[in-house]
Amino acid sequence: MHLAAYVMAGPVSGHHGGWRYPSAQHDILSVRFYQEIGRLLEAGRFDMLFLPDIQALPRRLGDSLDSQLRHGALGALRLDPIVVLSALAGSTRHLGLAATISTSYFTPFHVARALASLDHLSAGRVAWNIVTSFQDAEARNFGLEEQLSREDRYDRADEFVEVACKLWNSWRDGALTLDRETPQFADPAQVSPISHRGKWFNVEGPLNVSRPPQGRPVFIQAGASSRGRDFAAKWADVIFVTHSSQDSAQTFYHDIKARAAHHGRNPDDVKILLGMVPVVGETDAIARDKQALLDDLCDPEAGLSTLSYQLDIDLSPFPQDGVLPDLEVGGVQGHYKEVAELTRKQGLSLREIGKRYGIGPLRDFNGTGGAVAEVMQQWFDARACDGFMVQMPYLPGGVEDFVRLVIPELQSRGVFRREYAGDTLRDHLGIARPSH
Repeated sequence: MHLAAYVMAGPVSGHHGGWRYPSAQHDILSVRFYQEIGRLLEAGRFDMLFLPDIQALPRRLGDSLDSQLRHGALGALRLDPIVVLSALAGSTRHLGLAATISTSYFTPFHVARALASLDHLSAGRVAWNIVTSFQDAEARNFGLEEQLSREDRYDRADEFVEVACKLWNSWRDGALTLDRETPQFADPAQVSPISHRGKWFNVEGPLNVSRPPQGRPVFIQAGASSRGRDFAAKWADVIFVTHSSQDSAQTFYHDIKARAAHHGRNPDDVKILLGMVPVVGETDAIARDKQALLDDLCDPEAGLSTLSYQLDIDLSPFPQDGVLPDLEVGGVQGHYKEVAELTRKQGLSLREIGKRYGIGPLRDFNGTGGAVAEVMQQWFDARACDGFMVQMPYLPGGVEDFVRLVIPELQSRGVFRREYAGDTLRDHLGIARPSH
């Protein structure tokens, strides 16, 4: 079983009431805050820490910043993930470090250089969550009036990743010789321009950083549309998903593995991690009390604000006591399918969806450490996932609770490591270093 921790460099990670929880720390602008989280995760032998990101402060609900800022919702504040992970590279030794970077606004050279630098400085522990931005608010922060179409976003992303890989491979593995006697710092015969000319990018190269320790960073993706699934199956080493039922998770799991095989890949090299928000206590009663308090601290408007952003639909004009209507969404298809499934199964009103969305996915993962581990193993054994993206409900206490109460239970069941078997993130995930 593989475990990643989903940690926002901001107020919200797994639960919109989490920043208000009495023991939640508010020094989210302090490097010590993130270093403590990294220390706890490494003590728990997590594969990696994953920092999501967005490029704008959302204003999709009612065309206003109010709901985000007042409730401390999804994008009320977000530090640059590369900067945060650079600080963690020096305070951890084994923990994988995953950054979200959009292919919509940056350039392949910039991203390839930043991630190669961080992979060197962390001795091979970096991952890139490849996203295609979809909000016009983000586009307007980069001098554009509106976002690209879904097809164009994925076309650009395909070429973006192709160019980045060419840049990482522009240095052969033995190119950096550092020979004092010859003298030869680097072997010119082993460093080559890439001379890429494409629809979206013209890049001469080579990169001015030698080939990363992992060959290239681990790739993470979360596409749920048909085009998104195919992109993920082609490129991703790790796929992050949310599902409201084990049946839908199993269907997605088998579809992605089949698509990976179609692309000539070993399906076992594509790790699917299921999003979960665990609330853990020493007893069931303690866990229930924690959950009740957290849920009470989550305003439905906070969840609706985040959902509006992620669907790219303003949900404020719809009757709040009515059910979510059938919609054509320009945003994240997977999130729409998740809430649409909840609406069909439980008949939740839009206001109830806001509350439910604000408290995070998969409420089955609550209780004692043993109870949470039991449900995790059930999903894992059912081949609904290869592991979990653990979205901590509050920080850093949620990490501490999980590591103290759940990890030993998983280890005793023989489904999670007791020690790291290697040093790089690829070692943790059991995936090979790519050749040129």
